[in-house]
Amino acid sequence: GGGLLFNYTAIKDVQKTTTIGANLLVNYYPIEKLYTTLEFAEMHVNRNMEIFNTKDEFWDSALFVGAGYQITPKISVGGKFNVLYDKDKSVYSSPFVPFVNISF
Repeated sequence: GGGLLFNYTAIKDVQKTTTIGANLLVNYYPIEKLYTTLEFAEMHVNRNMEIFNTKDEFWDSALFVGAGYQITPKISVGGKFNVLYDKDKSVYSSPFVPFVNISF
């Protein structure tokens, strides 16, 4: 499947970040209750660091590999790891991202 991404984060008088992008993902259940995912995301990031009076605008790519537990047929929880993570260039603060997946 695929999707569109949008995120706006603000900390008053410190930082404002807007992220817009798209992703492609594949979900697979190798055994009952085990949810696995592979996701590629391409994001345009606009970050204004008011505390340092700096502005950044860049593209960020992420390739996530993850797994989770299927609580119900429509809800899974787990974590995914960004194999393209670069601490100096990524919009994410960590290569590991927990998730809750709700299917409909």
